[in-house]
This record gives sequence, structure tokens and C-alpha cells, in this order.
Amino acid sequence: MKVKNTVVKIGGSLLFTEDKEIDKEKIHNFCQIFKKIKYSGTHVIICGGGKIAREYINAVRSFQSNEALCDTFGIDISRINAKLLLSVFQDLAYPLVPKSLEELSTALLFGKIIAMGGLQPGQSTTSVALEVAEFIKAEELVILTDVEGIYDKDPKKFNDAKLLKHLTYTDLQEIIINSSGNKQAAAGEYRIFDAVSLQILKRSKLNIRIISGKDLKDFEKYWNGEEDITCTMITE
Repeated sequence: MKVKNTVVKIGGSLLFTEDKEIDKEKIHNFCQIFKKIKYSGTHVIICGGGKIAREYINAVRSFQSNEALCDTFGIDISRINAKLLLSVFQDLAYPLVPKSLEELSTALLFGKIIAMGGLQPGQSTTSVALEVAEFIKAEELVILTDVEGIYDKDPKKFNDAKLLKHLTYTDLQEIIINSSGNKQAAAGEYRIFDAVSLQILKRSKLNIRIISGKDLKDFEKYWNGEEDITCTMITE
């Protein structure tokens, strides 16, 4: 069996319904697909905080203006989301959520599926996913989000937004610069990619696929080795 290290980042919002209830069916289906790993190696899932984290962050922000504190709430919720996945994987997964690269190093010794959340304030879970992918020498990073990839403009606001099927690092940098605003680094406001993510990407020279995780159809096709999927591919 071929050895292939994999990292999958799943947006926290994908784990919940529009009514902010835990989407047990989606979580079960995701874990069932992930279990069908065709390669040996290291397999890590990074969970985002999602809309539930933003609920906590907005509440804390209403009480006091402390973005670092807000970040810690987002990190805690992302780790709880990771623990939720561990409850589905059961014995196939390392039972603890690593909170640092040092703890990840220990988890790697057990050869099981690993689930993680955020690591430190000021860092998006996309940056965590990139750092972990670099750390374990992953061949590729898969990012599951609530859209089909990166668009030329916000597809939730513009009906004529076009999916960008392939981007270079330079293309991505221009998009980040043009879309950056005052809220870019606020807790709970990170985009699919931010400036920190871009810098890690440049040094790691990873290939990235951004795929819709809404119905997991394209993720399952990707996991089965199919190339005909709707996504954005980012390469050097």
C-alpha cells in the first residue's frame, strides 16, 4: 500500500445545520468517507469553529473589547468540534485533541486518525491546517468549505460570481490583498485564506484543493481518486 500523508480541513459551519443544530448525518457521512483511506501514512483532520464559535465570539465582544480573548473562545469551540469527530471514529482515532505541534508529534506515534482544532490566538484554522500539512510532509491539503472553491467575487452576494478552477500563489496573493479589510484578522472573521496562510503556503509549496463540503459528493469523488471534481486547485 502506498504511503501518503493527508490533511483535511473542514469548516466548522459544515458540522451544523442552518438552525445551528449539530448535523449528525453530515458528520457521520464525512467520517464514513474518511475511513475509506486507500493509503497508509498520517491522516489529520483540522476542524474550524464555525457559526457556533462566532455566536460565542459575538457575545464576548459585546461584553468587552478583547480580540485575544475572543480568539480563545474560537479555539476552544474548534477543539470541541474535533472531539465530536473523535467520538465517531472511536478506536480508529487518537483519543486526544493535540493543542500544539509537540502534542501532535506524540499523537503521530500511534498511527491513528488525528483530529485537531485551533492552536493559538491570531491564527486561523486554515493556517493551522497548512502548518500541520507542512509538519507531516503532506502531499496535498484539502479544504472543505460551504462553497465550491474560490470565486472572483463573493458567490453569496453576487449571482454572476465565477469559480476560479486554478490559481497560482501569485493569483491568490492578489485576491487576498484586494479582499482584505479591517475585519480580516478579527476573531471569527477569517476568510478561506488570509495573509498568514499565504506566507505558510509559499514556504511549504503545498498543493491545495478547495472543495464544497455541503453534500460531500465531490469530496467522496476526490477521496476515491477521481479527478473530475468541482473545486479550486492552488499550486505554486
